[in-house]
Amino acid sequence: MSLKSDIDKIKSSIKFYEEFLKTVSEEAFVKNPAQGIWSYSEVYSHILSANHMSLIALEKCLNKTTEIKARKPHWKVRLILFFGRFPPGKFKAPAQIAATVKKISIEEASNLIIKFKKKLDTLLTDFKKFDPKYKVKHPRLGFLDAKSWLRFIFIHTKHHQKQITRISKMLHQ
Repeated sequence: MSLKSDIDKIKSSIKFYEEFLKTVSEEAFVKNPAQGIWSYSEVYSHILSANHMSLIALEKCLNKTTEIKARKPHWKVRLILFFGRFPPGKFKAPAQIAATVKKISIEEASNLIIKFKKKLDTLLTDFKKFDPKYKVKHPRLGFLDAKSWLRFIFIHTKHHQKQITRISKMLHQ
């Protein structure tokens, strides 16, 4: 779980989202495959919004403008971070996150990806200031330091790639 490894994995996962945008029409992008199932557009809205909020949390940790917490995350959270994946099954986004999900266009998604990548690159130079005592609370995982937030971004982004694949299968039946 090195910093460079996590950064490379995030960039690879984001590349998946960039490339996928080139393969889908605007009509298919906003189409819900079934009642109560997110469209590609809503998945992109969610993942990019959550990633943006995660980068803000990460930035607060690096700038030491947040709480100091000495305690380690719960053992279940440490397992998620260590293995780089969520436990099997589907999970609902926390209410405050789900409320931000909306349908966006392919162009908006592309612009949000560009914005995310720029912000990520900017913050990477700040990791020399990393101090594991500075943490920001995640809605489900508890207090995370900057490196844990970076790891979460990778895990969460990769997790939703599976959702894109499921939507694809549903739309092409």
